[in-house]
Amino acid sequence: MTITAKPARTADSRIVALIGTGLAATAVAGAATMAVAVAGRAAGIGLDVGGEPIPVSGFAVLTALCSLVGLILASVLSRAVRHPRRAFVRTTVALTVLSLVPDVIVQATPATKALLMLTHLVAAAIVIPAVARRLSA
Repeated sequence: MTITAKPARTADSRIVALIGTGLAATAVAGAATMAVAVAGRAAGIGLDVGGEPIPVSGFAVLTALCSLVGLILASVLSRAVRHPRRAFVRTTVALTVLSLVPDVIVQATPATKALLMLTHLVAAAIVIPAVARRLSA
């Protein structure tokens, strides 16, 4: 009888898993922010900022860009710090809070500002935990 040990997960396989999970979370978050924007518009909240309308697809595009930056951050932290999960969560929560600042100062109605902030929080609530679960504590 032969007993085969499971190979330990290598750093490369952990990064591949991290990226896969992150990309899936990014897709879900992009769809969710578009859904929030559509729901807001259906409720009568305008998507105009500075007199220009934000296309609904723009929510998914910006969510994807910011989420990809978060994935790069997670990849770097996974190799550079002793507690990557903690560092990632603290950093991304701080960045999420900072991302709300432009929404507060932008030229838009209060309801539009609130809707924009909600999309940031929805995306963060999806992506941050999903990616953090793939990082070692």
